[in-house]
Amino acid sequence: MGIRVAVAGASGYAGGELLRLLAGHPDLEIGAVTAGTSAGKPVTSLHPNLTGHPAFDGREFGATGASALGDAELIFMALPHGESAALAKQLPGARIVDLSADFRLGDEHAWDTFYGVPYAGRWVYGLPELPGARAKIRAARTVAAPGCYATASILALAPLLAAGLADPGDIVIVAASGTSGAGRSPRPDLLASEVMGSMSAYKAGGAHRHIPEIEQALAEVGDFYPERSRPTARLAISFTPVLAPMPRGILAVCTACPLGSGRSPPRCPGPTARTCR
Repeated sequence: MGIRVAVAGASGYAGGELLRLLAGHPDLEIGAVTAGTSAGKPVTSLHPNLTGHPAFDGREFGATGASALGDAELIFMALPHGESAALAKQLPGARIVDLSADFRLGDEHAWDTFYGVPYAGRWVYGLPELPGARAKIRAARTVAAPGCYATASILALAPLLAAGLADPGDIVIVAASGTSGAGRSPRPDLLASEVMGSMSAYKAGGAHRHIPEIEQALAEVGDFYPERSRPTARLAISFTPVLAPMPRGILAVCTACPLGSGRSPPRCPGPTARTCR
Protein backbone atom coordinates (compact mmCIF):
# COMPACT_ATOMS: atom_id res chain seq x y z
CA MET A 1 0.00 0.00 0.00
CA GLY A 2 1.36 3.39 -0.98
CA ILE A 3 0.44 6.93 -0.07
CA ARG A 4 -3.25 7.45 -0.77
CA VAL A 5 -3.81 10.38 -3.12
CA ALA A 6 -6.94 12.08 -4.43
CA VAL A 7 -7.42 14.25 -7.51
CA ALA A 8 -9.97 17.06 -7.71
CA GLY A 9 -10.81 18.28 -11.21
CA ALA A 10 -9.58 15.13 -12.92
CA SER A 11 -11.73 15.43 -16.06
CA GLY A 12 -9.67 18.12 -17.82
CA TYR A 13 -6.48 17.81 -19.82
CA ALA A 14 -4.25 18.61 -16.84
CA GLY A 15 -6.27 16.27 -14.64
CA GLY A 16 -6.00 13.44 -17.15
CA GLU A 17 -2.25 13.80 -17.50
CA LEU A 18 -1.98 13.92 -13.73
CA LEU A 19 -3.92 10.65 -13.44
CA ARG A 20 -1.56 9.03 -15.94
CA LEU A 21 1.51 10.11 -13.99
CA LEU A 22 0.08 9.11 -10.62
CA ALA A 23 -0.98 5.70 -11.92
CA GLY A 24 2.61 4.98 -12.92
CA HIS A 25 4.10 5.96 -9.56
CA PRO A 26 5.09 2.89 -7.49
CA ASP A 27 4.57 4.59 -4.12
CA LEU A 28 1.10 6.04 -4.68
CA GLU A 29 -2.39 4.58 -4.38
CA ILE A 30 -5.16 6.46 -6.20
CA GLY A 31 -8.17 7.24 -4.07
CA ALA A 32 -10.95 9.70 -4.93
CA VAL A 33 -11.08 11.00 -8.51
CA THR A 34 -13.55 13.87 -8.80
CA ALA A 35 -14.92 16.27 -11.41
CA GLY A 36 -17.52 19.02 -11.75
CA THR A 37 -20.02 18.67 -14.58
CA SER A 38 -18.47 15.31 -15.54
CA ALA A 39 -19.29 13.69 -12.20
CA GLY A 40 -20.89 10.31 -12.82
CA LYS A 41 -19.18 9.71 -16.16
CA PRO A 42 -16.67 6.85 -16.56
CA VAL A 43 -13.09 8.04 -16.17
CA THR A 44 -12.05 6.23 -19.35
CA SER A 45 -14.77 7.93 -21.39
CA LEU A 46 -12.84 11.20 -21.11
CA HIS A 47 -9.37 9.69 -20.80
CA PRO A 48 -9.43 6.63 -23.10
CA ASN A 49 -5.65 6.29 -22.78
CA LEU A 50 -6.27 5.03 -19.21
CA THR A 51 -8.39 2.10 -20.40
CA GLY A 52 -7.06 -1.16 -19.08
CA HIS A 53 -5.55 0.30 -15.94
CA PRO A 54 -7.00 -1.38 -12.82
CA ALA A 55 -7.27 1.95 -11.01
CA PHE A 56 -9.65 3.36 -13.64
CA ASP A 57 -11.53 0.59 -15.43
CA GLY A 58 -15.14 0.68 -14.25
CA ARG A 59 -14.58 3.82 -12.19
CA GLU A 60 -16.67 6.97 -12.45
CA PHE A 61 -15.79 10.52 -11.54
CA GLY A 62 -17.14 11.53 -8.17
CA ALA A 63 -18.46 14.96 -7.24
CA THR A 64 -15.81 17.40 -6.07
CA GLY A 65 -16.09 18.31 -2.40
CA ALA A 66 -14.17 18.24 0.86
CA SER A 67 -16.02 15.14 2.05
CA ALA A 68 -14.84 13.14 -0.97
CA LEU A 69 -11.22 14.19 -0.59
CA GLY A 70 -10.66 14.45 3.13
CA ASP A 71 -9.41 10.90 3.76
CA ALA A 72 -6.51 11.22 1.28
CA GLU A 73 -2.97 11.67 2.56
CA LEU A 74 -2.16 13.95 -0.39
CA ILE A 75 -4.61 15.91 -2.55
CA PHE A 76 -3.96 17.21 -6.05
CA MET A 77 -6.22 19.99 -7.32
CA ALA A 78 -6.54 20.56 -11.08
CA LEU A 79 -9.39 23.07 -10.87
CA PRO A 80 -10.01 26.41 -12.63
CA HIS A 81 -8.50 29.52 -11.12
CA GLY A 82 -10.48 30.62 -8.07
CA GLU A 83 -12.02 27.22 -7.39
CA SER A 84 -8.88 25.72 -5.87
CA ALA A 85 -8.66 28.42 -3.21
CA ALA A 86 -12.30 27.92 -2.25
CA LEU A 87 -11.84 24.17 -1.89
CA ALA A 88 -8.57 24.51 0.02
CA LYS A 89 -10.37 26.53 2.71
CA GLN A 90 -12.53 23.47 3.37
CA LEU A 91 -9.47 21.24 3.83
CA PRO A 92 -7.51 22.78 6.72
CA GLY A 93 -4.28 20.98 7.48
CA ALA A 94 -4.40 18.82 4.34
CA ARG A 95 -1.35 18.19 2.20
CA ILE A 96 -2.17 19.73 -1.17
CA VAL A 97 -0.50 20.27 -4.53
CA ASP A 98 -2.47 22.84 -6.56
CA LEU A 99 -2.14 22.97 -10.34
CA SER A 100 -4.07 26.23 -10.72
CA ALA A 101 -2.61 29.72 -10.35
CA ASP A 102 -4.43 30.44 -7.09
CA PHE A 103 -1.39 30.27 -4.82
CA ARG A 104 1.54 31.09 -7.12
CA LEU A 105 1.92 34.84 -6.67
CA GLY A 106 3.16 36.72 -3.63
CA ASP A 107 2.13 40.14 -5.00
CA GLU A 108 -1.56 40.75 -4.37
CA HIS A 109 -1.64 43.71 -6.77
CA ALA A 110 -0.24 41.58 -9.59
CA TRP A 111 -2.83 38.90 -8.83
CA ASP A 112 -5.69 41.41 -8.93
CA THR A 113 -4.38 42.83 -12.21
CA PHE A 114 -4.22 39.53 -14.08
CA TYR A 115 -6.82 37.26 -12.49
CA GLY A 116 -9.68 39.34 -11.12
CA VAL A 117 -10.77 36.89 -8.40
CA PRO A 118 -10.05 37.23 -4.65
CA TYR A 119 -6.40 36.83 -3.66
CA ALA A 120 -5.74 33.71 -1.57
CA GLY A 121 -2.07 34.12 -0.64
CA ARG A 122 1.04 32.29 -1.71
CA TRP A 123 2.20 28.70 -1.21
CA VAL A 124 5.64 27.22 -1.75
CA TYR A 125 6.43 27.39 -5.48
CA GLY A 126 6.73 23.86 -6.83
CA LEU A 127 9.56 24.11 -9.36
CA PRO A 128 12.27 21.93 -7.81
CA GLU A 129 14.98 22.98 -10.28
CA LEU A 130 15.13 26.47 -8.75
CA PRO A 131 17.86 27.21 -6.18
CA GLY A 132 16.84 26.01 -2.72
CA ALA A 133 13.42 24.86 -3.91
CA ARG A 134 13.71 21.14 -3.20
CA ALA A 135 14.15 21.62 0.54
CA LYS A 136 11.20 24.03 0.68
CA ILE A 137 8.93 21.67 -1.25
CA ARG A 138 9.95 18.71 0.90
CA ALA A 139 9.06 20.59 4.08
CA ALA A 140 5.81 22.17 2.84
CA ARG A 141 2.27 20.94 3.38
CA THR A 142 0.92 23.02 0.49
CA VAL A 143 2.63 23.52 -2.87
CA ALA A 144 1.65 25.61 -5.90
CA ALA A 145 2.63 23.94 -9.19
CA PRO A 146 4.06 26.40 -11.75
CA GLY A 147 2.30 27.47 -14.90
CA CYS A 148 3.08 26.05 -18.34
CA TYR A 149 4.71 29.03 -20.06
CA ALA A 150 6.30 29.95 -16.75
CA THR A 151 7.98 26.56 -16.38
CA ALA A 152 9.53 26.62 -19.86
CA SER A 153 10.71 30.23 -19.53
CA ILE A 154 12.06 30.01 -15.98
CA LEU A 155 14.01 26.81 -16.66
CA ALA A 156 15.65 28.44 -19.67
CA LEU A 157 16.57 31.73 -17.98
CA ALA A 158 17.24 30.92 -14.32
CA PRO A 159 20.70 29.34 -14.88
CA LEU A 160 21.86 32.43 -16.79
CA LEU A 161 20.69 34.83 -14.10
CA ALA A 162 22.05 32.64 -11.31
CA ALA A 163 25.47 32.65 -12.98
CA GLY A 164 25.39 36.41 -13.49
CA LEU A 165 25.63 36.05 -17.27
CA ALA A 166 22.46 37.79 -18.41
CA ASP A 167 21.02 41.26 -17.90
CA PRO A 168 17.63 40.87 -16.12
CA GLY A 169 16.57 44.28 -17.39
CA ASP A 170 16.18 43.17 -21.00
CA ILE A 171 14.63 39.72 -21.36
CA VAL A 172 12.53 38.72 -24.37
CA ILE A 173 10.43 35.54 -24.47
CA VAL A 174 8.50 34.27 -27.47
CA ALA A 175 6.77 30.99 -26.67
CA ALA A 176 4.51 28.78 -28.79
CA SER A 177 1.99 26.53 -27.05
CA GLY A 178 -0.34 23.77 -28.19
CA THR A 179 -4.11 24.11 -27.93
CA SER A 180 -4.55 21.87 -24.87
CA GLY A 181 -2.99 24.62 -22.77
CA ALA A 182 -6.29 26.50 -22.98
CA GLY A 183 -8.21 23.66 -21.32
CA ARG A 184 -10.92 21.28 -22.45
CA SER A 185 -13.88 23.65 -22.70
CA PRO A 186 -14.88 24.14 -26.38
CA ARG A 187 -14.06 27.52 -27.94
CA PRO A 188 -14.42 28.59 -31.59
CA ASP A 189 -10.86 29.97 -31.74
CA LEU A 190 -9.45 26.59 -30.69
CA LEU A 191 -11.27 24.49 -33.28
CA ALA A 192 -8.99 22.54 -35.62
CA SER A 193 -10.36 24.43 -38.62
CA GLU A 194 -9.31 27.71 -36.98
CA VAL A 195 -5.89 26.60 -35.72
CA MET A 196 -4.47 24.21 -38.31
CA GLY A 197 -1.97 25.75 -40.70
CA SER A 198 -1.69 28.95 -38.68
CA MET A 199 0.23 30.46 -35.79
CA SER A 200 -1.17 33.46 -33.97
CA ALA A 201 0.13 35.67 -31.18
CA TYR A 202 -2.26 36.56 -28.38
CA LYS A 203 -2.23 38.59 -25.17
CA ALA A 204 0.97 40.31 -26.27
CA GLY A 205 2.20 43.62 -24.88
CA GLY A 206 2.34 42.60 -21.23
CA ALA A 207 -1.19 41.22 -20.99
CA HIS A 208 -0.47 37.53 -20.29
CA ARG A 209 -1.02 36.31 -16.74
CA HIS A 210 2.21 34.30 -16.57
CA ILE A 211 4.38 37.43 -16.74
CA PRO A 212 4.31 38.23 -12.98
CA GLU A 213 4.94 34.56 -12.20
CA ILE A 214 8.04 34.48 -14.41
CA GLU A 215 9.29 37.79 -13.03
CA GLN A 216 8.74 36.64 -9.44
CA ALA A 217 10.69 33.41 -9.88
CA LEU A 218 13.59 35.01 -11.76
CA ALA A 219 13.87 37.84 -9.25
CA GLU A 220 14.11 35.29 -6.45
CA VAL A 221 16.89 33.50 -8.31
CA GLY A 222 18.85 36.74 -8.06
CA ASP A 223 18.07 37.02 -4.34
CA PHE A 224 19.46 33.51 -3.80
CA TYR A 225 22.86 34.60 -5.16
CA PRO A 226 23.46 38.01 -3.54
CA GLU A 227 27.20 37.78 -4.23
CA ARG A 228 26.65 37.95 -7.98
CA SER A 229 27.34 41.27 -9.67
CA ARG A 230 24.05 42.56 -11.01
CA PRO A 231 22.79 45.76 -12.60
CA THR A 232 20.48 47.92 -10.59
CA ALA A 233 17.82 47.86 -13.32
CA ARG A 234 14.53 46.20 -12.40
CA LEU A 235 13.91 42.81 -13.95
CA ALA A 236 11.86 43.41 -17.09
CA ILE A 237 10.32 40.89 -19.47
CA SER A 238 8.76 41.20 -22.91
CA PHE A 239 6.58 38.13 -23.37
CA THR A 240 4.71 37.14 -26.53
CA PRO A 241 2.69 33.90 -26.38
CA VAL A 242 1.80 32.19 -29.65
CA LEU A 243 -0.89 29.59 -30.32
CA ALA A 244 0.58 26.79 -32.44
CA PRO A 245 -1.27 24.15 -34.50
CA MET A 246 -0.42 21.21 -32.24
CA PRO A 247 -2.34 19.52 -29.42
CA ARG A 248 0.29 19.87 -26.71
CA GLY A 249 3.78 21.12 -25.95
CA ILE A 250 5.63 24.42 -25.60
CA LEU A 251 8.62 25.86 -27.44
CA ALA A 252 10.01 28.90 -25.63
CA VAL A 253 12.68 31.05 -27.24
CA CYS A 254 14.23 33.17 -24.50
CA THR A 255 16.84 35.83 -25.15
CA ALA A 256 18.73 38.20 -22.87
CA CYS A 257 21.63 40.61 -23.29
CA PRO A 258 24.97 39.63 -21.74
CA LEU A 259 25.65 41.29 -18.42
CA GLY A 260 27.93 44.25 -19.26
CA SER A 261 30.76 45.85 -17.33
CA GLY A 262 28.83 49.09 -16.88
CA ARG A 263 31.28 51.10 -18.96
CA SER A 264 29.21 50.90 -22.13
CA PRO A 265 25.99 49.25 -23.31
CA PRO A 266 26.66 45.57 -24.07
CA ARG A 267 26.24 44.33 -27.62
CA CYS A 268 23.89 41.42 -28.34
CA PRO A 269 25.43 38.79 -30.64
CA GLY A 270 23.63 38.06 -33.88
CA PRO A 271 23.31 39.30 -37.45
CA THR A 272 21.98 42.73 -36.46
CA ALA A 273 24.28 43.19 -33.43
CA ARG A 274 21.79 45.60 -31.91
CA THR A 275 22.69 47.66 -28.83
CA CYS A 276 20.87 46.46 -25.72
CA ARG A 277 18.86 49.03 -23.83
